[in-house]
Amino acid sequence: MLSWEKTSFKTLAIENDGYGGICQRAWIEVNDQALIYNVQQLKSLLSAKTQLMGVVKADAYGHGACKISKTILEAGVNWLAVATLPEGIELRLAGIKAPILILGAIDRPEQIRAIAHWQLQPTICKPQQALVFSETLSYQTEPMPVHLKLDTGMSRLGTPWQQAVEFVKFVQGLPNLKIASIYSHLATADNLDQTVMKQQHQRFEEAIGFCGFSGKNFSGNIRLHLANSAATLTDSALHYDMVRVGLAIYGLYPAPHLQDKINLKPVMQVKARVTQVKTIEAGTGVSYGYQFIAPKQMSLAVVGIGYADGVPRNLSNKMKVIVRDQLIPQVGAITMDQLMLDVSAIPDLETGEVVTLLGQVGKYQISAEDWANTLGTISWEILCGFKNRLPRIAV
Repeated sequence: MLSWEKTSFKTLAIENDGYGGICQRAWIEVNDQALIYNVQQLKSLLSAKTQLMGVVKADAYGHGACKISKTILEAGVNWLAVATLPEGIELRLAGIKAPILILGAIDRPEQIRAIAHWQLQPTICKPQQALVFSETLSYQTEPMPVHLKLDTGMSRLGTPWQQAVEFVKFVQGLPNLKIASIYSHLATADNLDQTVMKQQHQRFEEAIGFCGFSGKNFSGNIRLHLANSAATLTDSALHYDMVRVGLAIYGLYPAPHLQDKINLKPVMQVKARVTQVKTIEAGTGVSYGYQFIAPKQMSLAVVGIGYADGVPRNLSNKMKVIVRDQLIPQVGAITMDQLMLDVSAIPDLETGEVVTLLGQVGKYQISAEDWANTLGTISWEILCGFKNRLPRIAV
């Protein structure tokens, strides 16, 4: 972890920050031990036959996909899932050999050939897509493993569950494909009301039953999977042969009522440095639009992070940060690269000191859920909003 020695001008010590001097402005700290702990906690919920797929799309929810993937695979994750072809290729270029499922829909021949080249595994959503895959792969000596997506109520990707039998038979009849799994996605697993989730579960059961597959066992080499993070925490009957877990791996709960299921530790902390400290007089406007006017003489700190880094502008004048074990209010409009704090409570604050935007310092903790609740959104969006110009530092 970062620490400061008392110096007259602390930015002079930045090159000795222990991270090669890259933490000069703002950065994300990724706690590997918390990540490993979360994987172990999740695996404790699973039977011996149920595998764990780590969802690392969107740069591992903002945490850094390559490093996260390597860590969770070493911790016991069996599969990885990404949303796009480039995300899968990035992992292969990083030397990752584990099976990788592409969750998004792909049907262009050049992309299909790339999937084959990089030994990725695609989602097949409809018969026409399967046909394009098979025709494009006519040069292959071995069939490509594919994963069939059924729509049981999400109304997003997938063949309607009522057509599962025809869908499966059609793909089984194609010469260059082999079915690796059949899966669906739950729309309301994080709700207290489980009516829709139970309906989707029943539809999935009926669909795989019509296809001659048991919901409790492997059917040959065909896996069945349905559960996301919320469903994994909710009901073991939803686990099948594999669960797909994203948010919970990163230490956040899909809903407050699931917090008593297992203990999770947040993996991400977001930090930045004070770049200037100044005194402003009463009546002085702060930042664009003068959304904040100083009510009295106050000490103002400028911090080197802004909405281009992933701090939502709508948090302006609504958020607090942690500085020297104190909660400090942000004031004025958050700008593209910087934001301002009212640091009147810390009269001796110096340039270069560390500000914690997300994370825990002493008795105070600020989470992605806190930001999400303030903005009326979800923690997934907060995590995925952090941009690549913030270096990810393993701690």
